[in-house]
Amino acid sequence: MRIALYTDVFVPNVDGVVTRLTRTLDELGELGHEVLVLTPGSPPGRWGPHRVLRVPSVAFPWYRDVRGGLPSPRAERAVSAFRPDVVHAVNPVWFGAWGALSARARDLPLLTSFHTDVPQYMSVFGHGLGVLRRPVERWIRTTHNLAGITLCTSGPMVERAETLGVRGAALWPKGVDTELFHPAKASPAMRARLTGGHPGDRLVLSVGRLSREKNVAALLEPLRRLPGTRLAVVGDGPHRAELERRFAGAPAVFPGRLAGEELAAAYASADVFAFPSTTETLGLVALESLASGVPVVGARAGGIPYAVQDGQTGLLVPPGDTDALTGGLARLLDDAALRARMGAAGRADAESLGWRAATEVLVASYQEAVERHRTRRQRCRRPAP
Repeated sequence: MRIALYTDVFVPNVDGVVTRLTRTLDELGELGHEVLVLTPGSPPGRWGPHRVLRVPSVAFPWYRDVRGGLPSPRAERAVSAFRPDVVHAVNPVWFGAWGALSARARDLPLLTSFHTDVPQYMSVFGHGLGVLRRPVERWIRTTHNLAGITLCTSGPMVERAETLGVRGAALWPKGVDTELFHPAKASPAMRARLTGGHPGDRLVLSVGRLSREKNVAALLEPLRRLPGTRLAVVGDGPHRAELERRFAGAPAVFPGRLAGEELAAAYASADVFAFPSTTETLGLVALESLASGVPVVGARAGGIPYAVQDGQTGLLVPPGDTDALTGGLARLLDDAALRARMGAAGRADAESLGWRAATEVLVASYQEAVERHRTRRQRCRRPAP
């Protein structure tokens, strides 16, 4: 199958959407499918067997590390030459929306995927963007409903899509790399690095894009209340400088982005993973932590309850409740047996997940989109009685 994939985010960006896309591309290649990726930014020219085409873009002043792709004659010619069997529009708000519109104009089968609750983020970003929330919700409903099949990354996101009026919302199962992320990757050297040279102290880890909506600043007060505890904030993004200023003088380190074996060692070397974000659609980093045998303390919001089983693989606390967040972290940090039990349960849960199974669901959905498109065309051609 030949798939044209339109996405506003791709490598070298690092976030949950990019991770899902790159791992899916790996699996699609191994399954014998070919993808043309169209994306803005500074992507590589290829990802495995798949061609990646850079498109013109504009910067978003409120989120400078993400660029919005623009349609171009070169991109349209590339899609025409590629002759896709199906078009996949990722988060059709900006460039993904152009992909959806282009597919309809070309009369091609179309599937969309819903990864990011953009309307919810607009209130977080400020800059007066909150007034655009309702128009953006209507636009999302319109663009997703061009397809008739929308895959969502968690159960709560299926519900959110349905609330927005998106038809045909279904689950794209979660996946995690259980070979890379593994308890055996724990490293004394990495623990020393993440604790600022105090490996005997307790270590709380946060991983992700450092942007305002991730709510990392919520960890500052718990860190102040938990003596003998250190925080490592792995990642980069537009909010990093402000976070470093706010955490100045606190026992926290900001090692920047880590990837591959270094990231795996960071997860496995921590005692507890903290995830205070309230806007996650899934929380892939939580799954990576569980695969590493490290329990999670997260906000009971968005897709986090879909990733973390409260009381079994971690603890969920009310969003924005500093006392509850502090208490959840303290409970796990103070009880090594509980950490070990939840860590083992998290690892067992992660082992039941895999990118191949998730990708097979995607391929079946592509095939369904093709079949629906064929049926619709046949109905349109059927002569009136």
